[in-house]
Amino acid sequence: MGRRDAGLCAMNRYLRQVGLFPQGEGDQKRLLDVHVLVVGAGGLGATVLPALVGAGCGRITVVDHDRVDEGNLHRQTLFRMEDIGRLKVSCVAERLEGLNPDCRIIPVARRLEPASARCLLPGISVVVDAADSVAVTYMLSDLCLEAGVPLVSASVLGQSGYVGGFCGGAPGYRAVFPDIPASFPTCSEAGVLGPAVAALGAIQAQMTLSILLEMQPSPLGQLISLDLEHWRSSSFRFDDAPVAEEGGPFILGLEEITEADLVFDLRERDETGPLSVEWAVRGPIEHPEMLDMKAGRTVFICASGLRAWRAAKRFSGQSGTVAFIATTGR
Repeated sequence: MGRRDAGLCAMNRYLRQVGLFPQGEGDQKRLLDVHVLVVGAGGLGATVLPALVGAGCGRITVVDHDRVDEGNLHRQTLFRMEDIGRLKVSCVAERLEGLNPDCRIIPVARRLEPASARCLLPGISVVVDAADSVAVTYMLSDLCLEAGVPLVSASVLGQSGYVGGFCGGAPGYRAVFPDIPASFPTCSEAGVLGPAVAALGAIQAQMTLSILLEMQPSPLGQLISLDLEHWRSSSFRFDDAPVAEEGGPFILGLEEITEADLVFDLRERDETGPLSVEWAVRGPIEHPEMLDMKAGRTVFICASGLRAWRAAKRFSGQSGTVAFIATTGR
């Protein structure tokens, strides 16, 4: 079914929301023309995507390279048992196409890297970072800040997390989080509860709609934290946060690595992963002071990005150091 008349839609499907929009039906028509990029079709995406589709966002590109696993199902509620093993973006497109005929879902089944992200950004109204991956967040923030595109990013672990509106006229993610934390456990290590993910995803969707409709006060420059274990929430604005210092390590895509680069794959020998560089020095760096750093580019690789980031930060003053980070969404 193709798009129907926007005025008719406003009188039925969207009747309960247009009265809350600053320009009423005019804003509803504007939503039909937006293009939202959602990175991640997992737990956060399970709430964000139906909310944006239901609200009438005209076009949504969803990027995720992952496949459905049974361990996803307690929080990634767009999927069913019969979806196990299938690409998440394919399942999402099928599941949402019947929710709203005014919305077009464009699935992109590939790992997001800097080069591919740059190709996707032109024409995008808002980027939604639902990958819950620290590497993806830093990468998207750097690219969105450069392009002037708003970014709504969320992260959740255990029973708590945060959502923030970055770029698009507000400071980027690095202004609030200039460095990766000393420890960064994954959901498989620390666990995560589905309702906490859904709560953060709902706030993320609300922020996205507020940005698209230019509601005031703007969520850009705002960060909201939610702790559902201790029933606490907090919020602060960071409009005047200083710009993060430049010159540190940056995120590199696998396709951008060349044989001229000195590459260190910091994963243990028994760690498996889809990304590899044949000529990389493999394994932890036991004696970093003995490294023979060259004048060219040095690349560090690890599974989560934490080890690679630390190594890149340590040597960033010695050479043109970068950190390539292999990540998967939660």
